[in-house]
Amino acid sequence: MPEQRTGTAERHAAVRERVDRDWGLELPECLFRYDSFLASLDPDQARVLTDLELSPFGISDLFADPGAAPSDADVDVRAHGRFYRDPPEFLTFMHGGSDGLHFGLWFADGRTCSGVASYYNNDAGELDMTSSTPLEAVRARIEMSCRDMHDYYEGDELAERLQRLAGLRDAVTAFETGDRPKVGVAYLKKHVFVWPPIFDDSATTLDRGGALADGETVLGRPGQNRTDPATFARAVFPTLDDAEKLAAAVEEARRRCADGDPAEALALGRDLHWTSGFDEVREAYAHELLAAAYQALDRPALAGIADAHHRHRRITSVQVL
Repeated sequence: MPEQRTGTAERHAAVRERVDRDWGLELPECLFRYDSFLASLDPDQARVLTDLELSPFGISDLFADPGAAPSDADVDVRAHGRFYRDPPEFLTFMHGGSDGLHFGLWFADGRTCSGVASYYNNDAGELDMTSSTPLEAVRARIEMSCRDMHDYYEGDELAERLQRLAGLRDAVTAFETGDRPKVGVAYLKKHVFVWPPIFDDSATTLDRGGALADGETVLGRPGQNRTDPATFARAVFPTLDDAEKLAAAVEEARRRCADGDPAEALALGRDLHWTSGFDEVREAYAHELLAAAYQALDRPALAGIADAHHRHRRITSVQVL
């Protein structure tokens, strides 16, 4: 593994302390490897990363200045890098270019990172949770580009572009995934295009992240990854789209949460957050249910993030720092 830069350990410690203090979350070592990977890139490798439209963003901005404060003192720092649909469990660390693609650490239990999620904020679709670490996510984008190159280039130009991707791949494997020799389509089939059953014990949510909570849910929620997304959506949307049915469902979630079972408040709150679509009623319901669920589940960090996001959800720019 490449040597760390002078002062890196101290800087990483400062970032870790800042996020623990202001976000209430425990950053995983894999994020610090991602930062060290970025610092290790030579100019050619850095250009390839830029060509892939991958750039550090969100929480990664603290690596440049662990003490950075919001440019607007009235904006909560926890809104930094937080796009409109981001679930509270999602903490952005990298932007992916077109259509609002971005990547976040996933904190299902409200404290420790359980993997990486990504999605296109400006497009339809669900969370992709096929990467476990930031560098696995980078490696996946490299191999996707390697696959796609064959559709657009040939001959010497194809060989040159594949060689440049190979150089960036070498930089990744110096830190992670060095035990994965396959490349291109073969890599994707083995390591990416398989949805991991990480959240089988979580209730299914429309964002496909799963709601981690013991207890009973309604709306026909099976375990996460145990149902077809379209089938589940068809079962849920008739309730979400009907004002009276939705009000009744929210009241039932409130009642269950007050009685000590926050599972439905968490699951329904996440569905409403994901599908808010700038609807003030859904936004308010989502905020109420998520705040109640996270408090009941002893996840104060997520309750705080949900509150900060609700207050700044329509912010004109998520570049807060």
